[in-house]
Amino acid sequence: MSTPEQIADEISQLPEALQREVLDFAHFLKTRSQQAERSELEGLAHAQESSLDNEWNNEDDEVWNDVPTR
Repeated sequence: MSTPEQIADEISQLPEALQREVLDFAHFLKTRSQQAERSELEGLAHAQESSLDNEWNNEDDEVWNDVPTR
């Protein structure tokens, strides 16, 4: 029996009030997981930005700072 099937079987044996509580907890876990993923991506972006800071901000490239963008 797969994990989702085991979960469904266990939950189906609970009273409805507890089923709602399990559902709330599942939503909490999903939200926490999504927030952790976002936080990890933001951390990676920050690490990338700080590692490239010397490449982007140097005296040789100062002339490019005033180039208009589209």
